[in-house]
Amino acid sequence: MLLRGGPDWIPIPEIWHVKSLESEPKVKILCGNAYEHFEFSGLYATHEGAELPVYRWSCRTYVAE
Repeated sequence: MLLRGGPDWIPIPEIWHVKSLESEPKVKILCGNAYEHFEFSGLYATHEGAELPVYRWSCRTYVAE
């Protein structure tokens, strides 16, 4: 999947490899003490000849202690 948006300083790669996205309309990625949330945009983009789903950043939540 391609990840788009979010704060510039989050260390998340633009390309994120997953096994299957059919059951994942939303994903969250642990980044330090917070989760960055991304939602499927309904769009696809071509990257190195492959069609990849585009996920847009939606929000951040913090890990409960």
